[in-house]
Amino acid sequence: MRRGYPGLMDLAALLDDARQRLAGTPQERLGEIVQPRRVLGVARAPRIVPRVGAWHLGVLLLADDALYATGEIVRAREEVRRGFTAESQRERDALAGAAFRGGYAPGEVVHIGWAPIDLAAIARGDASGPVRIVEGMPRVRWSRAGGESDLAAYLDERVELLRHPAPGAT
Repeated sequence: MRRGYPGLMDLAALLDDARQRLAGTPQERLGEIVQPRRVLGVARAPRIVPRVGAWHLGVLLLADDALYATGEIVRAREEVRRGFTAESQRERDALAGAAFRGGYAPGEVVHIGWAPIDLAAIARGDASGPVRIVEGMPRVRWSRAGGESDLAAYLDERVELLRHPAPGAT
């Protein structure tokens, strides 16, 4: 049975319910790239500094008091000199090194390039990030190709996957 979507309070309740079900489940940290000031005119390497923790729910990052759209994900590691066959590999390695310099533990997952989702805009009927209202119901675009799902069902599925990961999943 489809029901009309009355607004921000129901969206907030939906997110609060997901937070309650995720209580005790570890969060991943969101970071931001910072370019340190020059020292004696010499540029220093950028680093990724921690900003907030959130649960990674596919294309969404659910924090204690906010919702974000997922950006890029890297694992922190010490930078070592390597040869690369592609510039994209070199860039990812540089990001992993920046996360390590910013204080992340080796192997720790780091989210960068995330974007806040405006819940008030969604309640007004506008889209924000991958979330929008369609026919009165909140929907999430989970694929760049346009795949969409009911937000409540999407959160249910993602919360259960996070609480009970498949054997061998990392």
